[in-house]
Amino acid sequence: MSNSISDTTPEAADVQRAVWQRMTAAQRDEMAAQLSENVRTIAAEGVCRRHPNYSDDQVRLAVIKLQLGETLFAEAFPDCEIVP
Repeated sequence: MSNSISDTTPEAADVQRAVWQRMTAAQRDEMAAQLSENVRTIAAEGVCRRHPNYSDDQVRLAVIKLQLGETLFAEAFPDCEIVP
C-alpha cells in the first residue's frame, strides 16, 4: 500500500500496519469508535467557538448537521434551523 502524498515514512507505515494486523477485530473496532468520538469532540469544540451562545442541545444538533450534510439534516430535522 503506497500513497503519493504522505506525512509518514514507509518504515513507520510498515510498523503501523504490523500493529494493526496484530490487533483483534474488537480492538480495531474500539479504535475506530474512539477516533469517531474524538472527531465529534473536535467538531463540537469548533461549533462552541463559532457560537459561544449555543446551548448543549444546539451544539449537538450543529455537529449532527456537519456529519449528515445539509440535505440529510433537513430531512431528519425539517423544522431545525441551526448553523454549524
